[in-house]
Amino acid sequence: MALFHDRADARPKHDVSRRSDVGRRAGFAAVAGVASGLLLIGLLAALGVAALISESRMLYEFIRWAGAFYMFWLAYDIWRGEDPTAAEGDAGQAKADRYFFRGFVTNVLNPKAAVFYIAVLPQFIDPNRDLLPQTMALTLAYVAVATIVHGGIVALASRARPLLQNADRMQMVRRVLAIGLLLVALWLLWSTRVSNG
Repeated sequence: MALFHDRADARPKHDVSRRSDVGRRAGFAAVAGVASGLLLIGLLAALGVAALISESRMLYEFIRWAGAFYMFWLAYDIWRGEDPTAAEGDAGQAKADRYFFRGFVTNVLNPKAAVFYIAVLPQFIDPNRDLLPQTMALTLAYVAVATIVHGGIVALASRARPLLQNADRMQMVRRVLAIGLLLVALWLLWSTRVSNG
């Protein structure tokens, strides 16, 4: 199951990896948001809502486009950069809350995450046993793997922070990440499209 993690969860890594310039606290807040989003999608899948979304073309397309537009906005936000005049202290908690929200929304609006729960998880479920406990156990395992991977990304990114203290270098990194996120958004739109045939 862990082998499928990277493909189903392509979007949030960009959200997590961009945290190197705002500190570990914001990075781990984003990781918590990503994990919460995965947990919610897993719960919805267990209750059959994810299957409903995959069967409703209009609902699927709405979530797909909402996710893409949200990623476009994040790419723009990364490109323009943080407000250097932001105060510390209470603003630090607000920033962490903002990154939690971004990680959560980015994951909830990721149609590939819902498809993962519908297409991959059932392969690990025993039809002769209760469905809900099995689905929740697999969901928790998946969330644990994702959290470990994303937490590792944050830890590695925070180690690179001293290299990124230079404003020009940081601007270049922001631009590269913004373009990368934009490309991921376009790829997700292309890869999650539903053929008319």
